[in-house]
Amino acid sequence: MTGSQLVLIDDPVQHVRRLTLNRPDKRNALSNALRGELFAALDVADADPEIRVIIIRGAGTCFSSGYDLAHLGPTPWHAPQGPGWWARHVVDGCFRIWDLAKPVIAQVHGWCLAGGSELAVACDLVYVSEDAQIGYPPVRSISPPDNHYHVWLMGMRAAMEQMLTGDAIDGNEAVRLGFANRAFPLEDLESEVLAKASRIAMIDPELAQINKRVVHRQMDAMGMRAGLRAGTEMQALGQTTDASRQYMAKMRQDVREALQVRDEPFEDYRTKK
Repeated sequence: MTGSQLVLIDDPVQHVRRLTLNRPDKRNALSNALRGELFAALDVADADPEIRVIIIRGAGTCFSSGYDLAHLGPTPWHAPQGPGWWARHVVDGCFRIWDLAKPVIAQVHGWCLAGGSELAVACDLVYVSEDAQIGYPPVRSISPPDNHYHVWLMGMRAAMEQMLTGDAIDGNEAVRLGFANRAFPLEDLESEVLAKASRIAMIDPELAQINKRVVHRQMDAMGMRAGLRAGTEMQALGQTTDASRQYMAKMRQDVREALQVRDEPFEDYRTKK
């Protein structure tokens, strides 16, 4: 296994490149340094003629707990500044994964929250452990999502419930609602993902690229890209509310305490009893 300290890289089976988010002590929180190295590794894999499928997974106990709000640093690619700039750059990252030639699989276990869920749904396929916990808790305190995939994948009713509660769903519910393709027992997740990646890798890569693109083109025709871009403006508007401004001030003082205050009334996430 090679790669940097933040992203581990290996080829577990023929024609398959696996990228492992490697901040297990931080629940793979997505700092911009990690995100920059991940996208660089995606580009390298996409350009490698020996690679036909890419897997993204997380080291340790989870896929990713979301963006590392305490240690973001410079964004890994330019985004025009002004209201909504962060959300616009997040959505641009999603489109970068969509537009890669190679299919990308998210292998999700444990926490998959906020920015972690945005990374997962940017992938072409999502396979989850049955006990995964997937949610977008920032809707309780900051704003709507940067990348508002919920309506497109889950439909209006389920998306509305997610937006109005910030509650997490497990792997089986994620499949039922359309977030994920399939759920497996945690102990079987890795082998099942590798088996699926190997099946995909049997398809000629030029044809697989076209097959991947046709799905995205249909979603483009239905307005998904325009909808996600429009959602970034709502995210920016959400951050102008008094509640959001007050909460972000608390975050700047103490991230852990702010998260505790946010979730304690709901008795979930880090405050679960």
